Amino acid sequence: MALLEVKQLRVRLHTRQGDADAVRGLSFALDRGQTLGIIGESGCGKSLSALALMALAPENSTVTGSIRFGGKQWLGQSERDWCAVRGNRIAMVFQEPMTALNPVHTIGHQVMEPLRLHCKLGRAQARARAIELLARVGIAQPGERLNAYPHQFSGGQRQRIMIAMALACGPDVLVADEPTTALDASVQRQVLDLIDQLVAENGMALILISHDLGLVAQSVSRMLVMYGGLVVEQGETAQIFAAPAHPYTRALMAARPTLAQRLASHPGARLPAIAGAVPDLLQMPPQGCPFASRCAFVQPACQGQNPIPPLVQLNATHSLRCHCPQTTRATPENPP
Repeated sequence: MALLEVKQLRVRLHTRQGDADAVRGLSFALDRGQTLGIIGESGCGKSLSALALMALAPENSTVTGSIRFGGKQWLGQSERDWCAVRGNRIAMVFQEPMTALNPVHTIGHQVMEPLRLHCKLGRAQARARAIELLARVGIAQPGERLNAYPHQFSGGQRQRIMIAMALACGPDVLVADEPTTALDASVQRQVLDLIDQLVAENGMALILISHDLGLVAQSVSRMLVMYGGLVVEQGETAQIFAAPAHPYTRALMAARPTLAQRLASHPGARLPAIAGAVPDLLQMPPQGCPFASRCAFVQPACQGQNPIPPLVQLNATHSLRCHCPQTTRATPENPP
């Protein structure tokens, strides 16, 4: 039995302009010590999926499907039950630390709170553990800065404090939404090494959400590619980076800046980009492929009232959601 098993998770947002399906049938399983990355452009459903996993989806949403954690069905459980595990057995690093941290409490209070609430540590023990955590994520003079408030730290420092809070109780599952965006390269490596250490030593499972393809390639063993609320490709990380199959995944990989590319281009040259933009959720076509309007391989079957593409297995561990999987294996200039 998997530690965390998600089946057909759907998030529907109810707005004044109408309903929008933000996450459409997300499914995956994670066991202890396993790592999973989720990539995609802004607006594809990554962060909303993470919030739904923590029972923190917006109030104007309806969440359906199944979330089984530790053998128990958690979707539909009370807020009281969730408070017992959230921050304890399953924790999250939020994307915006300034809005996630409480401005009226010191960072010492906020890092110590889960330790006192869930681990039942005394004040002195919690303080010592908080100092240790802050030091491990790169906060200088942590003992002196426990009494400082969030606004007295830089954006990168607030991000490190969020990571320290999430790791405080040694969770079974860590959901990290862009955990290193505001960090410089040296601290980013330090934080990732700390997370890797907890995965290896404590069997912590990791869900890493990021726009940084290099970060995902270095940090996780499996990955999901999301677009329009759907998982359009999934498989082992090395496999997808070596042979991306879905047109969207291939376009993301082509947009990565590389050293060879920069050396070959003239100063001021623009990087390759995916044509168009992610459709607004309210304008997302309910049928057909959500990527059809931007796809270089689009076929008549991809558009209109045709069904959402099925999940096609390329091998035992690699699959994609596409109406024309053989067509997409060619190049736009050299179709089959």
